[in-house]
Amino acid sequence: MLVANYYSNKDIRLEERPIPQIDEGECLIKIQASGVCGSDLMEWYRKDSVPVVLGHETAGEIIEVGEGVNHLKVGDRVVASHHVPCLECRHCRRGHETMCQTLHTTTFDPGGFSQYVRLPKINTRLGVFPIPENVTYEEASFAEPLACVLRGQNRVNLSSGDVIVVIGSGISGILHIALAKARDAECIIAADINKKRLPWAQKFGADRVTEDANALASMVMKQTGRKADIVILTTGHPEAIQAGFEAADEGATVLLFAPSDPDTTIQIDINKLFFKHDRTVTTTYANSPNDLKEALKLISEKKIPVADMITHRIPLDEIQYGFDLVQNGLESLKVIVEPLKISNS
Repeated sequence: MLVANYYSNKDIRLEERPIPQIDEGECLIKIQASGVCGSDLMEWYRKDSVPVVLGHETAGEIIEVGEGVNHLKVGDRVVASHHVPCLECRHCRRGHETMCQTLHTTTFDPGGFSQYVRLPKINTRLGVFPIPENVTYEEASFAEPLACVLRGQNRVNLSSGDVIVVIGSGISGILHIALAKARDAECIIAADINKKRLPWAQKFGADRVTEDANALASMVMKQTGRKADIVILTTGHPEAIQAGFEAADEGATVLLFAPSDPDTTIQIDINKLFFKHDRTVTTTYANSPNDLKEALKLISEKKIPVADMITHRIPLDEIQYGFDLVQNGLESLKVIVEPLKISNS
């Protein structure tokens, strides 16, 4: 089989490997679609683990099941989760599945930028979800990023009537905007320093947009008469984070939805936060099985128009171009890799 082996953002090589052999309790999936995630381009995050086959936003068809696998069968169309919680530890019992140590050690063999993926026993048991009949493979590949967004919005209790600010209008920001719209937010204002992304923010539900995050506080006041109930930051840039705090109302919640570069710090006036603002600052990472099920349901019900967010579909041997598109950020919103397609064949 062919895999796209990642050495760096500018060095992704198409290589041949044997199709993985499965064992008892495992399954083998033929990958039909894999989304390129912004986290795939975080070189600093994986500098000690390269080369590696990335890709975790996957959808495909089961072509083999191991002994003892009774809930899946050959031919099933599925989404597979690369990180799977145990559902038994203290974190899982408290609803903090993404802090589960098992979740942080489970993964595919190899990653989703390959033609076939072996799912270990725990992934096969807890991390495989059927794709609804009316959902395509490329739509289903959005289940993982949308599940992360769902988890974030559930954490901050986003609901009808809220005033929302979203800073960063890449695919995570766009999914946040679309979900907030589906949840009947009163007003959604989006910002991104890349003005080419702003029409996408408007298309998927933002009421107002701006290139200048520092203008958000006055913009939301002018639009609604108050500052934001919830600020969602899909960028870890310190200046954006500071602008997010400025746009947040007293009693508001600020969701940090993206990491920063290593050694990045921000300053917070604790006394102002304590005496005047009473704000909640929180983070979310990854998703749980229930988040994935809900994401697939939203996609199936067409409440989140994920197909309209795809700007590029590329064969596996052009994945370097796909990474370049995502890193550049000017022309692409969502890039989907189709591993079974090869441009020169």
